[in-house]
Parts: sequence; structure tokens; C-alpha cells
Amino acid sequence: MKKVLFVFSLLAMVCAGSVNAQVSQSPELATKIKNEGLNNSKIEEISQFMTDLLGSRLTASQQKRRAESLVVEKLKEFGLSNPRAEFAAEFPRGGWDVVKTYAAMTSPYYCAFSVNPKAWTGSTNGLVKGECVVFDVQKKEDLDKYRGNIAGKILLRAPTQTYNIGFQPLAKRYTEEELEALSQDRRTAGFISPAGPPGGGARPRIPFDRASIMELQNLTNELLANEKPLCIVTGRGTFNVPSGSGGSYKVGDPEPVPEIIMPIEDHGRMVRLIQKGEKVEMELELINKFTDDQEVHNVYAEIPGTDPKMKDEIVLIGAHLDSWHGGTGAADNASGCIVMMEAMRILQQLGIKPKRTIRIALWGGEEQGLFGSRGYMQNYLFKDNKKLPGFDKFALYLNMDNGSGRFHGIYLENNDAAFPFFEAWKKYIEPLGFKYLSPRNTGSTDHVSFLRAGLPAYQFIQDPLEYNRTYHTIMDTYERLSLGDLTLDATIVAWLAICAADDPGRIPVNPVQPQQPGPRP
Repeated sequence: MKKVLFVFSLLAMVCAGSVNAQVSQSPELATKIKNEGLNNSKIEEISQFMTDLLGSRLTASQQKRRAESLVVEKLKEFGLSNPRAEFAAEFPRGGWDVVKTYAAMTSPYYCAFSVNPKAWTGSTNGLVKGECVVFDVQKKEDLDKYRGNIAGKILLRAPTQTYNIGFQPLAKRYTEEELEALSQDRRTAGFISPAGPPGGGARPRIPFDRASIMELQNLTNELLANEKPLCIVTGRGTFNVPSGSGGSYKVGDPEPVPEIIMPIEDHGRMVRLIQKGEKVEMELELINKFTDDQEVHNVYAEIPGTDPKMKDEIVLIGAHLDSWHGGTGAADNASGCIVMMEAMRILQQLGIKPKRTIRIALWGGEEQGLFGSRGYMQNYLFKDNKKLPGFDKFALYLNMDNGSGRFHGIYLENNDAAFPFFEAWKKYIEPLGFKYLSPRNTGSTDHVSFLRAGLPAYQFIQDPLEYNRTYHTIMDTYERLSLGDLTLDATIVAWLAICAADDPGRIPVNPVQPQQPGPRP
């Protein structure tokens, strides 16, 4: 028994020594950062700048280019070093901007609709009017009934989404019980795996015939190109709010048929009227502008490192600057940009001189496939399974892309070596609510680009608020931001960034090739 106790005591001392090997900044600096972040916050000013002034920021659009220039100027105002917009990756779709959108039902009565054009689709020939037809294609044979019958018509895609009354709150915060659960390691035996329930019973897999789906899509596109309907109308989005998405256009392709997204309430009304035998007509005017801009840009700025041996090492903080085109991309993801910009402002305002360089990166092209962050990886860190010079100088990446909810901790992507670092660093920010270290993975955004090479890149545990109801819709505007939460978040990021920049140690590369992270929790 004494031998067992001795072993456990030895392990405890080793673990304690590991934690103490990491260094937190002083309580005096914590007080300064909290005072600047909480009492002299510029969150509201930056939030209005990022949403109301910048507007939407679709990848490679003229609006996105305008936003890049304005953000660079704002970072210059903060006094940061070398603010710039820089090429990251090729973007075959090219640029696309909305000039005008109007849609209304004119028969059996008039009703104007709130609609959102599908990105990278075409324009109407001025104001057009036409009869609406339900377009329901489930298999190749369904196409035959539309041949020769849809030219000059407005096609309502068959409904794919239904509305059910919800009895859950529209916005929520994590409970203590939920946060405690997130702190548990799902690698332990007996957890409920994504593959199925415990006990080895796998969920039945639904057959997925990708080749057949692609063939049907190609045949449908060919029919639409030949028949030339006036417009395609898709029902997506609830609470009378259309969502946003994009088409598959590439520079050099013929201009696609115009397509709009309409809330399922309005779309469903017209479908039901047609199914009851009513003649439904609409009028539309859509003007969309294509530009041959095939580049994704990222925006960068730094607080240079000062230690002769560590100044070339990089602590990276970032979020994606691009958005969809319907709203102003507030929660997705102006919120992340706001927090990272404010964190840099706090550090710069206090005159802090980090040992390592702290760099902000505002990515382009996240929504279309992590173009900006992948481009950074391939340009500076890791390409073709080979390390580039920046790989061994990479200290940490902190990413934000889950709305504007309050930080409660961080997901550490099953990298156990990261725990002692964050355990030490969070000492003075626990009173701000930053308490939980989760070993779990979280995916679908820019930190994934770094994880694929095993680099230490993490996302925060955030209150979901109303994110899943509002992102990618036209109501993703300034009103979706929780300014108080963002104020706390920026203060936390500023603190973690300087802790990582001055810590004599660095989080090691994950020795286990990470699995592809799943969807956000």
C-alpha cells in the first residue's frame, strides 16, 4: 500500500512540476489588461465599424476588397506594426456583388417578399414577370415532364424544409452542468461515440450514392441552361428570414440562371396555392455583378517581439473577415474579428512589449472552404507534407468563429500537452468566467487548417446565444452582437496572447495525427 501511495505521490509531483514549468504573467499586468479591456473598451465602436460601415463581405467581392482596405486603416489607427492585406490563395469563382434585388407575388394578389439572391447566380433581363411552376426533381425521369415547358417560367423548387413550433428558448447560455460535461475526456471507455451507442451497436448507415447525385445535378443544370426559366426560387430559412448560400459558378462559365432564396413561409404559401389549382405569378428584378477577381486575401498586423531569441516566433490570433452577402456578417464572423482587433488594441494601448511576435490574422474565404487559413499554412508553415521555415516558429493559434457568446474556456483538440499551459495562464482570468479546459475537438472553421499539421490551434467554449438561428441569414447584423460578452472575450484573448508570447515554453506539436474534427457542438 505504501508503495502504491509513493507512486501516486510521485506522479502528482511530476504533474505539478509540469504545470509550474509554464509561466503566467504577473497579477499587476492582469489588472492593467482588465482595466483597459473592461473600463476603456472600444468594442461598441469596433462593432459598428465592422458591421454597419463595412457591410457584407462575400469572398472576392468588391465589398470584401473595400472592407480589407478599411480594416487595414483601422489597424494603423491602433498603432499596430505593418498592417496589410496579402494574397493567400487562388479563388476560381471570382468576385460577385449584389446590385439590386426585388421580388413579389402579383397573382392571385400582391405581396412583396424578403429574398436573398443565391451568390454567384445571374441577373434577370430587367423587371420580369412570369407564372410560377413547382419544380420537383427526385430522379432522372422527373426531368422529362419539364422539357419544353419551363422557358419563361419561375421555378419553385420543391420544399425541403418544414417549420415546427419550437418550445426551447431562442437563445441560451451553457449551464454549469453542461460546462462540466465538456470538460470530460470522451476518449475514455464507455462514452457515446458518434458511430453509435455504447455496447458496439452502430447506427445504420444511409446509403449515399455520390455519383448518382452528381449525375442528377448535372442533368438538371443542363436542362435549366437549355430551357432558360426566368428564375429559380428555393425555400430556406424560417421566421420569414431567408438564409444565404452560393452556387458553383467559376470564372469563364456561362452566367447561371438567376436564383433567389426565400423564407419557407412565403415559399410554402406559393407552393400550396399552386397545388390547390391557383395560378401564381411573380415579378422580379435581380442585378448581380461578376468580376474577374480570383484571389483570396488575408489581413495581418503585428506587435513585434522583442526577445533576441524568441522575436521571430509567432503567437497568432484570428477570425475570418469574409461573410455571406445577406446581412452584415455580425455573429459570423465580425464578432471574431472585433474580439481579435480589440485584444490587439488593448496590448498596444498598454505599450506591452512581448517576447514573441503577436500577429492578428483576419482570414478570407472561410465560408467557401478555409481558403485564407489554408493559404497561410501553405505559404508559411506546411506544404506538400513538408515543413516550411515558419513551422518551427509557430507558438499558438487562437481562433474565434462561434458567434458573440461569452468565453467559458477552450477546446484543446485532444492535445494533452496543452493542458498545463492553459492551466497556468487562466489563473487571473478565472474571475471573468474562463474556467474550463475541454480535451474535445471542435471543427468547421479556420483552426482546422493548422490542426491538420498537428500545430497548436484552438477554439473557445462559448455560449451559443442565438447563433444557430441567425447566422448565414439576412438578420446577421449588429443587433446579433452581445457587446458585454465581446468585451470580456477580448480581454481574455489579450491576456492569453501575452501569456503565450512570454512563456519560456511552447505547446508541442500534437504527436498524434488529429482526426478530422466534427461539427460544432
